[in-house]
Amino acid sequence: MKTALFVSLIALTAAAQAQPKWIEAESFANHGGWVLDTQFIDSMGSPYLMAHGMGKVVKDASTQVELPAGEYTLWARTKNWVGPWDAPGAPGRFEISVNGEKLKHEFGATGKDWQWEKAGPVKVSGKTKIALHDLTGFDGRVDAIVLSDDAGFTPTTEMRRKLLGLPEQAPETSEYDLVVVGGGYSGMGAAISGARQGLKVAFVQNRPVLGGNGSSEIQVWAMGGTRRGLYPHLGEIVEEFADRASNSPAASPDEFNDKLKEDTVKAEKTIELFLNTHVYGVELNADKKNIRSVIGLDTKSGKETRFVGKLFVDCTGHGTVGALAGAEFMMEEKGRMGMSNMWVMQNLKKPVSWPGTPWSLQMTLDDFPEPRALAPVGKKNAANQTGFDLGYTPVPNPDEYVHGEWFWESGFDKHPINDLELIRDHNFRAVYGAVSALKTLSAEKYANYDLTWLAYIGGPRESRRIVGDLVLNGEDMVNGVIHPDGCVPTTWDQDLHYPKEQYAKNFPDNPFISRAVFGKHTDRKNGYPVPYRCFYSKDIGNLFMAGRTISVDRNSLGSTRVMRTCGMMGEVVGKAAWICVRHHTTPRGVYEQYLDILKDLMNKPGAMRRDSLEGDLYLPANAKTLPPIAEDGINPAKLEGIVIDDAEAELKGKWAHGEGLKPFVGKHYSYGSDKDASARFAFSVKQTGSYEVRIFFQPHENRAKSAPVSVLSADGEKTFTVDQSKPAPLPQGAYSLGTFKFSAGEEAAVIFRTKNAGGNVHLDAVQVLPAK
Repeated sequence: MKTALFVSLIALTAAAQAQPKWIEAESFANHGGWVLDTQFIDSMGSPYLMAHGMGKVVKDASTQVELPAGEYTLWARTKNWVGPWDAPGAPGRFEISVNGEKLKHEFGATGKDWQWEKAGPVKVSGKTKIALHDLTGFDGRVDAIVLSDDAGFTPTTEMRRKLLGLPEQAPETSEYDLVVVGGGYSGMGAAISGARQGLKVAFVQNRPVLGGNGSSEIQVWAMGGTRRGLYPHLGEIVEEFADRASNSPAASPDEFNDKLKEDTVKAEKTIELFLNTHVYGVELNADKKNIRSVIGLDTKSGKETRFVGKLFVDCTGHGTVGALAGAEFMMEEKGRMGMSNMWVMQNLKKPVSWPGTPWSLQMTLDDFPEPRALAPVGKKNAANQTGFDLGYTPVPNPDEYVHGEWFWESGFDKHPINDLELIRDHNFRAVYGAVSALKTLSAEKYANYDLTWLAYIGGPRESRRIVGDLVLNGEDMVNGVIHPDGCVPTTWDQDLHYPKEQYAKNFPDNPFISRAVFGKHTDRKNGYPVPYRCFYSKDIGNLFMAGRTISVDRNSLGSTRVMRTCGMMGEVVGKAAWICVRHHTTPRGVYEQYLDILKDLMNKPGAMRRDSLEGDLYLPANAKTLPPIAEDGINPAKLEGIVIDDAEAELKGKWAHGEGLKPFVGKHYSYGSDKDASARFAFSVKQTGSYEVRIFFQPHENRAKSAPVSVLSADGEKTFTVDQSKPAPLPQGAYSLGTFKFSAGEEAAVIFRTKNAGGNVHLDAVQVLPAK
């Protein structure tokens, strides 16, 4: 009898202590003003909520859970995000309330890394409301909350699966023909192209929007020439969804047209789109040489899914799928480019206060470039210029905005995955420090300005590159070595980023302003055809790559990494995937046995499709008609010789963009008279010899009457003055500076300056022609 009573007491005691309640912050029913950050799952283990208010307290996030009556201790996994630098203060502080009662603890105020913080006790009974109360507006963050009625309990991240009741093995999907991981331009190109070949496609993206670096979240212009070279139909799919942004970053996120991207994908009936799904695992087949499935985490609910496929394409930008599968990859230890977080301030026409930021980088106005005004753009001009309907209405007064551009970049030589959160947070400290400097040290000018947008999702440039059957080296591009499987035209010069010394002297350990170094020249007119063998892994038999993860050396990456070029890689991969499925072969087999079929597909219009794997390609009656390549002025691809557009020049000082004086080369021209501003048009020639150098401009009464223009050649630097208030003597606004000697492979340049120019210096393009 005593034994039975003792057993009963043990059972009652166990029942009294309920299993701890694990609540993922990202699963809160109402995120309020908190944003969902998923970009560091591979390093810190989870998505999390962040109070990204840019100095303004955000609205509460809240959710409701069911708990047995009792007294509980609450734990929250959080971080003092400036702790790694021992910075004074704690900008990410927040409170938690349970059923409206705020706990007597400020979270996010201590420590140097993610940690579990304890508060309580709290008494609850039944339905329980939990809320996050931001205290600062400066990026407080919380990963998960755990409630336990056991005073001796301490949570660990390893308990997550058990306490959430997740199965040991995630459920799996039916088999897809192609699983595309990563929703940037390369992923969209691959998914749409594959679907139009009749493939069943799973398209997996860990953000709520598509576009990657070219989305409203990051706002990088989509660069790179399409519809040219060996296969001029490549790029037609990309142009169906590409942005027509006039500024990077922009005053309005509408310029990056997230809706157009999603609508274009959803129009394909054989694509299943899985947004907010982060791939963190890979399962291999028994042979260990092919992928069977990838494991995706729903970044809102925490549920997991195994996506089973015949073929996979890594468009993650970090080579995540390839690395998880054991594929060989490349990643430089030194000289690596960083990640940018751009920002915008708006003149609100009334005084705007700004809180103190002692934990930010403490700067003077000499420590960073002053933000520039947005370029003016009109809907009519911009639509006519590109031939596309913009799909949005530009802001009426762009001159009311200034922005921190692509060069707000840090993380040089930091690990592009393990250190990624630290890189982003250092960018935060730099931007907040710059705004504080502008608001205090230039108070009269910036009194009415407020920080209205700061990208919390970073724009990485360099990470893992998966090794394929061919590693494209930069010298092949420079020397014009055409491989038999050359296909995607890359038109961007070999552009690598390094810290800008001018702004690094006070922050030598972690600079945050970059400079672009345009090394070797690429054929901008036709593009250099990137080989297909760069688009699949040499180790994993059913793995394609597209985007920044392809098999290239670092110099080639500097050319191939721009978004329109990445999107065309995806187009080729989608076509090659159909060949694999239809002919029961591998990505390597396409090159070895079916290259002619791939070439034939690349010669077909991007809008063509087939209704089944066995069906014939046809052009639908409702296929979207693309306008010709922009001809509102001068198409640089149709000019002879080397052409460097103003969009490719290295600009210093304040320059504005314009489209009013026609014709102009490319998308726009630039002009300015800011003191000591300059523009460097860098290039190199393939063969030593004499070349004529021309500049392009259109006359106007306010243009420079004595624009200083220098040519840096093998004979040194020679300077001229050009009267840009009068028409140029050659057709289309061309003006010859003369003939100069240039040495093969050595950097040369045409440099414009504003000093003593007597008006606005006009920048449009530089043309270099072999002397006749």
